Amino acid sequence: MRTASDFPCENGRDPVTRREIFAWCFFDFANSSFAILILTLGYSVYFVQVVASTSEHNPEQLWSWGYACSMFLVALCAPILGATADATATKKRWLGWCTALCVSSTASLFFVLPGDIWFGLIVFGLANIGFDLGFMLYSAFLVEISTRSNMGRVSGYGWGLGYLGGILALALAYPLLKGGLGPENLLNYRLSFVLTSLFFFMTSLPTFLYLKERAIAYSPVAEESLWTIGFQRLRRTYGEIRRFKELFKYLLAYLIYTDGINTVVLFAGIFASRVLEFTPAELIIYFLIVQISAGLGAYGFGLVVDRFGPRRPIMATLLIWVGIAIGAYFVQTAAQFYVLGLIAGVALGSNQSASRTLIGYFTPRDKVGEFFGFFSVSGKFAAMIGPLIYGQITVITGSQRPAALSMAGFFLIGWAILWTVREQDGIQAAKAST
Repeated sequence: MRTASDFPCENGRDPVTRREIFAWCFFDFANSSFAILILTLGYSVYFVQVVASTSEHNPEQLWSWGYACSMFLVALCAPILGATADATATKKRWLGWCTALCVSSTASLFFVLPGDIWFGLIVFGLANIGFDLGFMLYSAFLVEISTRSNMGRVSGYGWGLGYLGGILALALAYPLLKGGLGPENLLNYRLSFVLTSLFFFMTSLPTFLYLKERAIAYSPVAEESLWTIGFQRLRRTYGEIRRFKELFKYLLAYLIYTDGINTVVLFAGIFASRVLEFTPAELIIYFLIVQISAGLGAYGFGLVVDRFGPRRPIMATLLIWVGIAIGAYFVQTAAQFYVLGLIAGVALGSNQSASRTLIGYFTPRDKVGEFFGFFSVSGKFAAMIGPLIYGQITVITGSQRPAALSMAGFFLIGWAILWTVREQDGIQAAKAST
């Protein structure tokens, strides 16, 4: 970690300290427990193989529909919440509320039993809404605590520490998960959801203790409500949309390419357990490989992004993702899947770090919550489309392999749109608006 003087605050207010940078990164460390143990490995597999196993509907399709519905609600809320948080300088307060929703709902997953399909989807949906809205607000702080010269590194530090958090959470949960999904181990397996909740809560505390809110609140007139202010800011931004055309081209590209990435990550554990018949121990090994390589990718590409800009590294990772989708179609053995996971981890960490940096480049300093809200909407609409397509192809073909291969189309289309984005024009538009 670099010294405090390496992280000046561009708005001229309180200088950013090394402790504050570390506290910001620690939220990535905290929320990775949810990403790995609920979204990817633990609860997703539990829902498909236990909760919905006796349903007359395809379990993977039920999971994809539930996940998509929660993402739709996030997409509706994210822009207005971001704009309101900007206007009232309350990003940190809203981050606290979203974290509380995620933590409490995650703990409640313990009470989801076999056959509790609707209850299991609703409680998971609430947890996922809190997780994603919180991540949006947390990411918006990136613009306040970094400059364009070090934004890639700071973003990479966050993602890298986040994957380290995922490894630690996975290690702590291993004794509960290693017994698998047999009836004799279901209590332990469900206790891993409570452990995830506690891990998220405890390790997010440094963020709330040390991260500062640097935004300046708008002074409303007496009759204006918080949500009225937020809607007014959104209307003004939509009215100026031609000034930010590079941003919105990028958001379209992001919507498409992250569609494939989110879907691959969401179904990786299910693919491994259902198609390759991985045991819980093999699944844990796979995700440890992904977490370690993703952390290294996020950290390493942070340095690359600061030197070359984020656009070209993102395009490079998308070509790697095309190869991963093709590889998933042909993979036959655990060893081959481990190698695929190693490559996917590097592509995942580097893409996520660079993508967050590029939106930071295109964001005016007085609209960080609002613009990261748009960023969140783009990602969440993607999170709805991809899983639905994946689930439907699985139902039609009776196999997840063609569904995995279909994700290559999303990466190629996203690459083509991103090729048209002019990075410097987007940066100048953000500067002119500040």
